[in-house]
Amino acid sequence: MGGVRRLWRRTPLLRFLTRRVVASLLLGIGITLVAFCLTNLIPGDPAAANLSQQALTDPEIVAAFREKHGLDQPLPTQYVRYLRNLVSGDLGVSLQSGRPVLDDLHEYATATLEVAGAAMVISMVFGVLFGVVAALGRGGPIDQVLRVVTLVGVSVPIFWLALVAYYVIFYKLNLLPGSGRLDPIMIAPKQVTGLLTVDSVLAGDWAALRSASAHLILPALVLATPTIGLLTRFVRAAVLEVLADDYVRAARAKGLPERTVIVHHVLRAAAVPIVTLLGLTFSALLSGTVLVEAIFAWPGIGQYAYRGATTLDLPAVIGVSLFVAFVYVSLNLFVDLLYGVLDPRLRLK
Repeated sequence: MGGVRRLWRRTPLLRFLTRRVVASLLLGIGITLVAFCLTNLIPGDPAAANLSQQALTDPEIVAAFREKHGLDQPLPTQYVRYLRNLVSGDLGVSLQSGRPVLDDLHEYATATLEVAGAAMVISMVFGVLFGVVAALGRGGPIDQVLRVVTLVGVSVPIFWLALVAYYVIFYKLNLLPGSGRLDPIMIAPKQVTGLLTVDSVLAGDWAALRSASAHLILPALVLATPTIGLLTRFVRAAVLEVLADDYVRAARAKGLPERTVIVHHVLRAAAVPIVTLLGLTFSALLSGTVLVEAIFAWPGIGQYAYRGATTLDLPAVIGVSLFVAFVYVSLNLFVDLLYGVLDPRLRLK
């Protein structure tokens, strides 16, 4: 015990991580309570939304439906049972699909992860690049153009941008596919990860890889557009703040190459706030793809949540809520871990 106490006192990073993990667990329990209560307080009757009109006229069928899904029990009893099942990995059964919600989430969430991940990669590359270029050319013509372009990207409603991209790029120019994840005549590769591009590579199916990549580009670009604008403006401000520091001027005065100054001094110092924004942005992309998925017929978690909400499929709605919350909490914890890697000063606090 004495050795553990000494290790605890001498390792501030361990104490920080322990507190963050415990806080995340408590936050997760609170999220389940809020999601469960708010979902069950929605006006409407799941039986009326899922049974036919003829079935609703039979009290025995309605009672059997409520008993099967536990809707005949008091709300606290339902919540305790839900927590007990949740610990064992059981999120319930979807009223619409008749499958376990966990299986549905695996199918639909991987589709959303694929398009959101592609959008995040595009956003990181162009957002960081444009932000650094704009900061280094502060006040110049490139900076002015990028500021206008990013302002437009942030301001344009994403559903309007998706409709315009669909009409122009797919319908008029026919440059990229407009809907779905694969061509209709294409056979999907054997599912391993659920990500069609990755599964195509694992299966060695290069035709499926080309088709999946082509279908992925347009929705990913639409999703990435506002994120690129936000990242560009944020990176520009962060880099400008670091450029004014004394150690950057000292590095230049010592004759270090400009590339070394930017990469090893400026970007590393500006990385902490940028990483924070990237974590929040990726979480927002995962939970904000409903409109883009609807326009491009992308079978993701946004469509699953929409159908669950319109049919009062309470297990599905709660499952989606917990998935999004899990992504937020996990990414925030991961970002906290990166702080100690990017900034050694934080390891000593």
